[in-house]
Amino acid sequence: MATVAARASSLIAAKSAFAGKTVQAKATKVQAASRSVVAVTAEKKMFFPGAESPAYLDGALAGDYGWDPLGFGADPVALKWYRQAELVHARWAMLGVAGILGQEVFGPDVFWYEAGLPENLPSFVNADFNLGSLFAFEFLMMHYVEVRRWQDYKKFGSVNEDPFFPGNSVPNTEMGYPGGIFDPFGFGKGDMKEMQTKEIKNGRLAMVAFVGFTIQAQALGEGPVASWKEHLANPFGSNIMTNLGSCVLPDSVVASGVTIPTPCLWP
Repeated sequence: MATVAARASSLIAAKSAFAGKTVQAKATKVQAASRSVVAVTAEKKMFFPGAESPAYLDGALAGDYGWDPLGFGADPVALKWYRQAELVHARWAMLGVAGILGQEVFGPDVFWYEAGLPENLPSFVNADFNLGSLFAFEFLMMHYVEVRRWQDYKKFGSVNEDPFFPGNSVPNTEMGYPGGIFDPFGFGKGDMKEMQTKEIKNGRLAMVAFVGFTIQAQALGEGPVASWKEHLANPFGSNIMTNLGSCVLPDSVVASGVTIPTPCLWP
């Protein structure tokens, strides 16, 4: 009888020990899982060390650094549109900044801010040229392109095919990145997320740069390269503080009979 009781006690002890190991193993797995979640969260780069990212900015978007102080992206539908708007503005800004710098480097005799005036345009743009018609044409063309972009936003993939040349289409695997003829060098075949991040970062820098170029032009009447040289020559006498509030632009200009107001961005 004593032998049976001893064996029973041994079995109970063994089961308890096994159960303890199981519980310990489960606890270890939970702890490991917790550590992995923390590690993944910590890997996301933030706009400021120690800053907390909103839950809706989960790193899925290229260039997501958790910056949305006003909470515009809390609505997922709005966030999708804001990304498309940012992409378009970033791409235009990169083209604009490159054009401004190229204008000053290769054609320094023409001030970029005045490059659109009649005297700086081809000879066929004279007093008889209907500038209003040109503006109307540009408005219609830009409106058409924007409507097509809106259609793709509302129903993704609905405008992949060329309306004028049926059969020509783009892959458009992700909204805002049509690919095909818009990716002649095949950059999208590599690490797409990395390329998207580089594009949006350069685009954001270009948007800030364009604002700076515009303010320089209005305050000093010079291009970015000339303004940079002036600042290097006299850093304490020519900077944003000493030029704050200056405006050398006329109130308006007349081009082909059309009076165009030219206000400064600051008083």
